[in-house]
Amino acid sequence: MNDFDFLAGHWNVANRRLISPLSGSDDWDEFPGRSVATRHFGGAASFDEIEFPTKGFSGLTLRVYDPGTRQWSIYWASSARGVLDTSPMVGAFEGDRGVFYGEERHEGRRVRCRFVWTVAGADAARWEQAFSDDGGRTWETNWTMDLSRA
Repeated sequence: MNDFDFLAGHWNVANRRLISPLSGSDDWDEFPGRSVATRHFGGAASFDEIEFPTKGFSGLTLRVYDPGTRQWSIYWASSARGVLDTSPMVGAFEGDRGVFYGEERHEGRRVRCRFVWTVAGADAARWEQAFSDDGGRTWETNWTMDLSRA
């Protein structure tokens, strides 16, 4: 519990997203974001909203801690799609690094997905998303967010 307490507050976010994941491409799109995060349930839940002003959409994330399994479930919704993704990313922190796994839909098919959160002090953090189309043997990072406290 309390693993995501570091995230509470206002953040500037430098995004770097692979334009065509799982295609062999190395073309990246870079764009800004602004995020506001809050903690709930005494640290057993975390919520944030992120705006991508140059992209014309926003997203929100809900994270809930299960004390029985000692794992987090992470849910995402985007204003572009208008639905809550009910297939969570599930995992845990060890120290300042959290790793979470799930499945994502990419070009009409399900692929393995991994999130990695790295806390780099009180005013900096990094989130990475990677896809695997071979069952998790290899991973391609396709989105990074470098967060700095606003």
